[in-house]
Amino acid sequence: MKTSTEFADFALDLFAGAGPVEARSMFGGHAFFVGKAMLAIGDADEWRLWLKVDDATRARFLDAGGAAFVYASKGGRTTTMSFVTPPDAAMEEAEAMLPWARLALAAAERAAAARSAKRPRATPRRRARRR
Repeated sequence: MKTSTEFADFALDLFAGAGPVEARSMFGGHAFFVGKAMLAIGDADEWRLWLKVDDATRARFLDAGGAAFVYASKGGRTTTMSFVTPPDAAMEEAEAMLPWARLALAAAERAAAARSAKRPRATPRRRARRR
């Protein structure tokens, strides 16, 4: 039986051309980051990856046969996240994954930039005047 660590190593090998990708355990699976940008999520039990998409990239993934990451929340509501599986061929070798990883990284970087732009900037503290 393959382990979660083997899956993370496998995914990191697939993402080798995408830059310095880091695997982190999250939500019972893995998340894959380049800096603060989450490139992908993965499930070792299913041996499956979902790559980050946005409005600019979603159609390419779906047109290639990708499936969105969907989960049922506590209230029984279904939630679709902005992650979609790459084509099956991309799961076979790093060279086939590279164009999909680049699309995902671009979407992840746009999402990270949008998040940081929304954060309010801290206002500097005023120094008390001495009399």
